[in-house]
Amino acid sequence: MKLSMTVGALAAVTASAFTTTSFMPTSLRSSSSLEALKDGETPIIIGLAADSGCGKSTFMRRVTSTFGGEQCGPLGGGFGTEGGWETNTLVSDMATVICLDDYHLNDREGRKVSGLTALNTAEQKFDLMYEHVKALKDGQSVMKPIYNHVNGTLDTPEKIEPTPVIIIEGLHPFVDERVRELIDFSLYLDISPDVKLNWKIQRDMEERGHSLESIMASIEARKPDFDAYIEPQKQYADYVIECLPTDLDPEDKSTLKVRAIQKKGVPDFNPTYLFDEGSDITWTPSADKLSSPAPGMKLKSTQETYFGNDVAVVEMDGTFDNIQELVYVESNLGNANSKFYGEVTQAMLSLADSPGSNNGTGLMQTLAAFAIRELYNKKSATAKLAASKEASTVA
Repeated sequence: MKLSMTVGALAAVTASAFTTTSFMPTSLRSSSSLEALKDGETPIIIGLAADSGCGKSTFMRRVTSTFGGEQCGPLGGGFGTEGGWETNTLVSDMATVICLDDYHLNDREGRKVSGLTALNTAEQKFDLMYEHVKALKDGQSVMKPIYNHVNGTLDTPEKIEPTPVIIIEGLHPFVDERVRELIDFSLYLDISPDVKLNWKIQRDMEERGHSLESIMASIEARKPDFDAYIEPQKQYADYVIECLPTDLDPEDKSTLKVRAIQKKGVPDFNPTYLFDEGSDITWTPSADKLSSPAPGMKLKSTQETYFGNDVAVVEMDGTFDNIQELVYVESNLGNANSKFYGEVTQAMLSLADSPGSNNGTGLMQTLAAFAIRELYNKKSATAKLAASKEASTVA
C-alpha cells in the first residue's frame, strides 16, 4: 500500500511542478540574478572530470536542479539573446558551472601549429585556472577567458561572480595539486571503452552517417592522450560513476551496468548503500514491483578497495520501464540524502527525457547530486555555527 500510494503521489506531482521542462533553459538569465554570497560565506568547489561526450551536461542539470530555484541557463543569456554572447558557463540561482575548456592555452588553429590535442596538459593554462578557482573560493569575482566551441577561437573574457556552489568541469580538474586542494568534493565519470564505442556508433554512424572505420580511427587517435592525461585523474575522485556493459547478457550491447564508487572517510559525505550499511548484498528486485525489460535487473552493494582507498559501491545492472516504480529501489537505499521519501524518484521523473533516466546512469547521477547538496548544507551549517560563536565571543 505504501508503494502504490507513493507512486500515485509522485505521478500527481510530476504532472504539475516537476514536468520535464522545469529545468530546461527556456528563460535565460543574466549574471545579475545569481544569489549573492552571504557575509562570511565560502563557496564550495565541486570538481567533475570526464572525457568529451560522457554526459557531463546532463549530470550538471541534475546537480543544479537539486538546489531548487529557477532553471539553469547560459550566463548572460547565451549567444542569440539580447546582450548575450557565446559562453560555456551555466548559472542557476545557487550554482555556477565553469567549463575548463575555457582555460585552453591555444585556440583551434594554435593547436594545429603545436600538433597537440586539447587532452594534452601542455595545452591548458593551469596557473590561471588555479588563480581563478582560488579567487572565487575567496569570494572574489574573476574575468574568465572563453573558448568558443563553435569556431574554435579564444573570445573576450567574461565576468564570473562567486556563488554558493561553484562547479568546475572538464578534462583536467584534478591534474594540478593546487586546484585539488581547493576542491571540496570531486567526481569522475568513467565510461568503459566498449560503452564509449557503442555510444559513438549510435551517434556518429546511425545519426550522422559516419562510417565504422572513421569512428574507430577517431577513437584510436584520441586514446593515447586520454590514457596519459585524463584517466589517471580518477584516482583523486571521491565519487566515481562507472558505466560498463551489462553482465546479464554478453550479447546485449545497449544495457548498462552502472557503479557508484564512493570513497569512505570524506568529510561531510556518507556513502549510499543498499539495505544494510557495510554489508555485501546482491538483490534482484521483484518484477511485480519494478518492471524491467530483458535481460532483467540486478543491484549490488559492496565494500571494495579502489586505488588504495576503502570504498562503498552501489551497482545497478539493467534498465527499468517505469521511473515511478523506482521508488521501490529508493525505499531500500540508505544515506540517499533525500529530504523526503520519494525525492530521488521525483528528481528522476523531473528529467525523464534526459539520457540515462531509465537506468543506473540517471540514478547514480541523482544520488551524487543529492550528496553534493547535503555536503553544501553541512558545510554551510558548520560555517554559520562558527560565525555565530565568533560573534558571541566579540560581543
